[in-house]
Amino acid sequence: GKDLVQWVWGGFSVDNATLTRFFAFHFLLPFIIAAASMVHLLFLHETGSNNPAGINSDADKISFHPYFSYKDLLGFAALLIALTSIALFTPNILGDPDNFTPANPLVTPPHIKPEW
Repeated sequence: GKDLVQWVWGGFSVDNATLTRFFAFHFLLPFIIAAASMVHLLFLHETGSNNPAGINSDADKISFHPYFSYKDLLGFAALLIALTSIALFTPNILGDPDNFTPANPLVTPPHIKPEW
């Protein structure tokens, strides 16, 4: 209830402490997720996946590193090249057409209306 809200906010209202806490949380969260993913992959490849049928499938296995890691690296590189080429060669392709109209500080655009 109220105690939890005050603890998260760091006071009785949203203040500098709240913003600092949420900034730190949003900065650290990707690193925590990346570390948890690496630990998960480490444990998965140490012990192997779950085999509920109990069938020995050593002959069917393909090792992770040379095959799947190169495939993932190739996919990441292709995506990075595609996004970089869009950003460098055609940066306006994903933009809104309204961004190209000259601004007139004396006229409010018609789509901007007050909520009341």
